[in-house]
Amino acid sequence: MTDLVTRLRSVLDDSAVVDDSDVLATHRNDHATFCAAGVPAVLVRPSTTSEVAEVLKVAGALGVPVVPQGARTGLSGAANAIDGCILLSTARMNRILEISAEDQVAVVQPGVVNAELSRAVLDQGLFYPPDPSSWEMSTIGGNIATNAGGLCCVKYGVTVDFVRGLEVVLASGEVVRTGRRSAKGVAGYDLTRLIVGSEGTLGVVTEATLTLRPAPEAALTAAATFLSIEDGIAAAAAIMASGLRPSLLEFLDGPTARAIQDYRDMGLPASVGSLLIAQSDRGPRAADDVAQIAAICTAHGAVEVAEASDAEESRMLLEARRLVNPALEPLGVTLVDDVAVPRSRLVELLRGIGEIAAKYQVLICCPGHVGDGNMHPTVIFERDNPAAQEKALEAFGAVMELGLALGGTITGEHGIGLLKARWLEDELGPIGLDLHRRVKAAFDPHGLLNPGKVLR
Repeated sequence: MTDLVTRLRSVLDDSAVVDDSDVLATHRNDHATFCAAGVPAVLVRPSTTSEVAEVLKVAGALGVPVVPQGARTGLSGAANAIDGCILLSTARMNRILEISAEDQVAVVQPGVVNAELSRAVLDQGLFYPPDPSSWEMSTIGGNIATNAGGLCCVKYGVTVDFVRGLEVVLASGEVVRTGRRSAKGVAGYDLTRLIVGSEGTLGVVTEATLTLRPAPEAALTAAATFLSIEDGIAAAAAIMASGLRPSLLEFLDGPTARAIQDYRDMGLPASVGSLLIAQSDRGPRAADDVAQIAAICTAHGAVEVAEASDAEESRMLLEARRLVNPALEPLGVTLVDDVAVPRSRLVELLRGIGEIAAKYQVLICCPGHVGDGNMHPTVIFERDNPAAQEKALEAFGAVMELGLALGGTITGEHGIGLLKARWLEDELGPIGLDLHRRVKAAFDPHGLLNPGKVLR
């Protein structure tokens, strides 16, 4: 380890190389629960692409694994340390290099925080849509690594839909540019889309060229409560089939809604079976959209519908969705899933989750992005109870198996990391998994980039 630190300090400033054990301990893991985290040898904080390249050259020469890290807000363990590794933090690579209103692009380093970019482009009348719930903390590099989604995905898509090009340092220390700045381009294989979502296993992203949109006007919101899960899901399906394109369409099941009401009085009845929250950001037409959404909800059995008339009322109606995580945390340890299924199978998914909760004797709350079928079943169990923990992990796996059986995926936006690696072959099949391994070997022949993540 002494040789490793010495060589790293020969290519980086002393302040960029940290081997203090207390500091290393605070950087060992992300926000995922039940994912192993090893003891890293050193933490490096490069500021430039060339410094990242030098770090990877040192790692390659010594055969030391490298774990790239952003803000460590992930929920799959992809940023967790392994024993003896170099933790490569992109936190100092935090500059917005360019915002072009003419080309509607932003060029940024990976350490830029999502919310800071969003505010910077808004000042120029532009909009960066991907908005994971961690947007005030998570970085663009981390969002790219997991192909993060968010509340606006139902209308605008996920991170990969807004990445035009990347600068990437390969395991060899070579620097490659993928994609392009132009709005169109089909030359060669689409390496950009391959790297987005690869969770630091194929290379280290050091720059991204991102697509922007004209900033929408302030959104208006509707919220509706239903007596059953089925009515709420049916209303969501009818909204999506109506030709409307809400900019947000969120679902809370009864247990989640009641937990929120217990946490903060939102006026939700004890009998609530589900809650639907929708927004339209279509400016002058938003009020008409919200009225149509409200009418659809009423037609599908909503017992109460609220329509916002301005941005402040919209914010208040959306607050219930924002309170999900703080409302669930007091109930016990949370294990968050993110299966996605076709919208036509959502009722089966929710019913199946209820059966799984009963079978394993755990509480499962299920908020989610109902507009695109991406749900977040959250298994909750008693702290410091090994038997409860074992049942929770079994329930977690059963939820993923259910999602696959319904034609869906084990992860809609959180990524595989360590948490879901054991189920990846169930989704990809043996041939698909082998192809993934061959792609990994082409980019990283010695297996030094984030080993053990995604592919076991």
